Amino acid sequence: MAGPIVVPPPPPPGGPQATQKTSDVIGNLRPTKLFKLSAPTTYATSLSFDDSGEFLLAACSDESLQLYNAKEGRALKTLFSKKYGAHLARFTHHSQSIIYASTKTDDTIRYLSTHDNQFLRYFKGHTAPVTALALCPASDTFISGSLDNTVRLWSLSSPSPQGKLNLATPTLATYDPSATVIAIASPSTSSILLYDLRNYDKPPFATFDLRALDSLPAIMASPLAAGAGAPRDWTKLEFSNDGKSLIVGTNNTLGHLLLDAFSGELKALLVRPPQYLPLNPSILRATPWPSSSSAVGTAAGQGDVCFSADGRYVVGGSGGDRDAAVWDVQGQVDEETKTLAPLCGLPCKSRVGIVEWNPRYNMVATADREVVFWLPEDGVGIKPP
Repeated sequence: MAGPIVVPPPPPPGGPQATQKTSDVIGNLRPTKLFKLSAPTTYATSLSFDDSGEFLLAACSDESLQLYNAKEGRALKTLFSKKYGAHLARFTHHSQSIIYASTKTDDTIRYLSTHDNQFLRYFKGHTAPVTALALCPASDTFISGSLDNTVRLWSLSSPSPQGKLNLATPTLATYDPSATVIAIASPSTSSILLYDLRNYDKPPFATFDLRALDSLPAIMASPLAAGAGAPRDWTKLEFSNDGKSLIVGTNNTLGHLLLDAFSGELKALLVRPPQYLPLNPSILRATPWPSSSSAVGTAAGQGDVCFSADGRYVVGGSGGDRDAAVWDVQGQVDEETKTLAPLCGLPCKSRVGIVEWNPRYNMVATADREVVFWLPEDGVGIKPP
């Protein structure tokens, strides 16, 4: 005889929903929870959801690590790294262990248990600040990029790197969703290198030379470019979950670069809402590494743009001191200028300095001087960009 049917409990009221189509709710995302940081001058510098989508981790400029329960909408605990600093904090595949880059004392990557605040391992080797940290989607390995002009491949089970690549300014690095390719961005050479992870010691199988973007009519003719050419101040490198697109986030007034992940061809230049242009350098978040073009005294960031979980949308900061914007990568691109305007705006009283999409729920987290949770809200209508 069959047992009774067990009906799972409903999610908490106002909690993230996993079953709604992203296209049905993307324009209805609204801030639902705001967490203030330790002081008005403190910034969150990185965000990371765990694999389950239940927990969010924020590294902050006050050398703290903030842990939140995203499903329940509450702060869980604060961990401090006063001796070493903290940036680019990432969950491993275990929700109670994290890795993060040091910002002082040395350039070691640290592996920490959030359960008892004990270090599990140190990953030593970099001799300059770490600017990229990405966990492999399929295993307990990760890659790091640094201002020491190396990319290193690590396993969580060993303190020594499994491999090393010597490259010019490999300041951004990420895995593709299949965990077979690593992409490395070099802003100084305006190139993106794609390596086969199984043969990373061989030359890259593809190199995208973005210097060619300087000849685009949109960039050459744009009054916003002011003769600066294509965006160079790169802040983010990320594949879409379908593996078809690659976004290069920038601090440039021209916007973000949406590339074909196979050919490197520019699909679109994602332009920010016009009312926030040209960008005000005094409120820009810095790149993940020190830069002469970064705003003085501004905390480092990890880019103010990311893909939605289905890969169809890009969510990012407006470029101003408030609001976010959404781009539909399947939307109508201007054939002459290759520009793609925002689909809609997302109203928020706080600045969107960094943004992360929940991997399991239709939920977004943004941060600057506070951490904000966004959920779909019925009946609010679509805000123009």
